[in-house]
Amino acid sequence: MKNYTRQQLALRNGQDKPEVWIAYRGVIYDVTESRLWKTGKHYEHWAGQDLTEELKEAPHTEKVFERFKPIGRLI
Repeated sequence: MKNYTRQQLALRNGQDKPEVWIAYRGVIYDVTESRLWKTGKHYEHWAGQDLTEELKEAPHTEKVFERFKPIGRLI
């Protein structure tokens, strides 16, 4: 997998570029096709960020990431 910086991830927020990416535990996932992330926001969570710490307060587990394709590593 390709490596991406936090700055590169931040651009994939659904606003600056058409891709919508999120990171969890060092892996970047493409959530562009998810209807829940269409605007770059999912409830109070914003795309283009590392959501590792925020998942602790989410109503779902990390299994949700199995639905999405991992596309890179956050360095």
